[in-house]
Amino acid sequence: MTVTLDTVDLPNGETIGYREREGGDVPVVLLHGNMTSSKHWDVVLEAMDDRYKLYAMDMRGFGESSYEEPIDSIAKFAEDVALFVDELDLERFHLWGWSTGGGVAMEYAAAHPDRVRKLVLLAPSSTRGYPIYRKDEDGTPTDEVLTTREEIARDPVQVAPVLEAYEQEDAATMKGIWNQLIYVNDEPDPERYDEYVADMFTQRNLVDVDYALTRFNMSDEHNGITEGSGRASDIVADTLVLRGEDDLVITEAMIEETLADLGETATFVELEGCGHSPLIDDREQLLREVESFLEG
Repeated sequence: MTVTLDTVDLPNGETIGYREREGGDVPVVLLHGNMTSSKHWDVVLEAMDDRYKLYAMDMRGFGESSYEEPIDSIAKFAEDVALFVDELDLERFHLWGWSTGGGVAMEYAAAHPDRVRKLVLLAPSSTRGYPIYRKDEDGTPTDEVLTTREEIARDPVQVAPVLEAYEQEDAATMKGIWNQLIYVNDEPDPERYDEYVADMFTQRNLVDVDYALTRFNMSDEHNGITEGSGRASDIVADTLVLRGEDDLVITEAMIEETLADLGETATFVELEGCGHSPLIDDREQLLREVESFLEG
């Protein structure tokens, strides 16, 4: 199947890079997570059933996309998605978000319920955000949540090492981080892995995204930083929530929050033998669950 890399200029002044895979008349829009881009959807673009036409966009500040105006909320990414699908004349489509992209997908689905046919959330950030906790002198998280960009940038465990690896384009350190947290069961073949890491260094907004995630809250509850918007209840599309049983990034408790806030629209499936990247750990299992859901 042919995959093309292109760009589109949005009315808000941003330029969005995206990968388009030829296919049938069922469009699916794919939203990547933090520290990645549309490049990391390659295994799905290669293998998903050809009845689906796939559009994997680079969110603002990632990959081939511009970063003219810094974001301060996950909703800003969702606004870009709205402009992007309008520019491509996509009226109704399935929407699939992974990790941070799951939060973006939920924001879009809540704001545009008439446009989303079905919603897939792969290891999504919780509807109540993704907190970063202050670390003690041993590097152990305390119960105090970091609230400013400056504090987040200085976090010695989750953020500062990544920023330093970005600055130095230190591929070895980046692979060490990913092997510890993401590729806990399997890892990409060497050539693909090198391409992934090179792509990670295109990100220009790590701290902004981390800050936005701490403040993201679509629930009806206060998350310790922000009051909930209650917008999770505006999502009407049938929703599939997936999590690998060995995921070290998105916890079971976060998934439980998301399922509680989405209510009856959501169905949960646990992926066996998978961590935070079922795309690498078990692509066949992942696509089997997603395609079964979309076809049902």
